Amino acid sequence: MKLLITGGCGFIGSAVVRLATARGHAVVNLDALTYAACVDNVAEAAKGPNYSFEHADIRDRAALDRIFTAHRPDAVMHLAAESHVDRSIDGPGTFIETNITGTYQMLEAARAFWVAQGKPDAFRFHHISTDEVFGSLGATGKFTEDTPYDPRSPYSASKAASDHLVRAWGETYGLPIVLSNCSNNYGPFHFPEKLVPVTILNALAGKPLPIYGDGSNVRDWLYVEDHADALLLVLEKGLLGRSYNIGGENECSNLDLVRMICAILDEKCPRADGSYADLITFVTDRPGHDARYAIDPARIHDELGWQPSVTLEQGLKRTVEWFLANEPWWRALQDRAGVGQRLGVMA
Repeated sequence: MKLLITGGCGFIGSAVVRLATARGHAVVNLDALTYAACVDNVAEAAKGPNYSFEHADIRDRAALDRIFTAHRPDAVMHLAAESHVDRSIDGPGTFIETNITGTYQMLEAARAFWVAQGKPDAFRFHHISTDEVFGSLGATGKFTEDTPYDPRSPYSASKAASDHLVRAWGETYGLPIVLSNCSNNYGPFHFPEKLVPVTILNALAGKPLPIYGDGSNVRDWLYVEDHADALLLVLEKGLLGRSYNIGGENECSNLDLVRMICAILDEKCPRADGSYADLITFVTDRPGHDARYAIDPARIHDELGWQPSVTLEQGLKRTVEWFLANEPWWRALQDRAGVGQRLGVMA
């Protein structure tokens, strides 16, 4: 297939680009190259004949129409989004514009192209979203595809809105859509503002390892390359109009996660004066911090035969090893806006 992938220079998008090109798909990478994008994430894919890049903003309808006409994709994988909860607290406007208005423009451009092509049955618009749209869980239970939406942050609210738009375009206009909602991703090329890379890089620098609140908030952790595999499977075999929850089946509290990373670093790159865990520091909690996320992946397992291949321990070890081996990559990102700063406290 020829895939139009939005946000393909971001963390998850670049993993999809790398896997798709490795499997022989042609990829058109559409990215606005905002602060969290990095062209080095797709450097290997860009060397091949099946890769092309379009520097454009998903809010720019004229640019989208030109790209659809020029490349004539068989499917769209829409990953471009503002995704950092803390940044959404400080500046929600960008999240509204990109995640809601940008998705609207993508849907309209895709619909116009699909209609112009005679509404081919094989065309797909795959919208990639997050489990955060479902809100917060208590000590038990898991999110299913039928869980009511209950977003708690500007970020999750904007993604919930984009999910609703995609479903509406499927119902109203017949656009062939599929959706997926994932749990927390981690792995290589993770932009250094989220918990896992912040912990690794602060530890290596001997800086405090910040834990929001008491560290009891629980997430289901999904290795990014497992996620990319699941996304391509949903695109190719998912039922039209269907949504699929993609989880790593690796629930872990934030405090335990940081301790696991510290133990791996103690083994791979020992400190001269004790354990990296000695750097753990508890800080004021994030406003509206959801207590627990957990995904029930039964649908994607039963219908499509997918399950994660990497345990949390395996994935964290691979991630730490990748960051240790790729210092030039993350060093180049240290001066970008907001990196290394505590955000999301303005509320």
